[in-house]
Amino acid sequence: MPRYMTQQGHTIITDEIDHLWRVERPRVVDEVSEAADLGDRSENAAYIYGKRRLRHVDSRLRYLRRKIDGVTVVNLDEMLQFTDIRFGAVVVLEDGDGVQKTWRLVDKDESAPAQGRISIQSPIGRALLGHEEGDCVTVHLPRGSVDYEVLDIRYGSEGP
Repeated sequence: MPRYMTQQGHTIITDEIDHLWRVERPRVVDEVSEAADLGDRSENAAYIYGKRRLRHVDSRLRYLRRKIDGVTVVNLDEMLQFTDIRFGAVVVLEDGDGVQKTWRLVDKDESAPAQGRISIQSPIGRALLGHEEGDCVTVHLPRGSVDYEVLDIRYGSEGP
């Protein structure tokens, strides 16, 4: 199954990779080198901490690179307008109490429900995929089932 990521999410990750590789890692390497020059490494707290910090930076770099490896970057402004719900859609839903919610469907790595971005891998995201405007969708959540009516579907960079 292909993995998709918005251009915005991809840029955030590549900017962090760039910062870690060009700024953070060289700084930590210099600190470790300076600490190593001070003498006995086994009792040198600065050296031990620096090596630990370097392992953390390298681990984070590997994690971020795996996150974007093989991902298809989607420019939301260039997306076709579909009638059904797919990755990148902004969906307006209404529950049984008349409360409306607006969400953009994104990858799990970009998910931020408080900002209106939910993962297509989440229970709500999976339930919405493929539905069209006017459809009723039942979402099974740990706290019980919730019914939503799909009021609007749009594509593009406008929205959460």
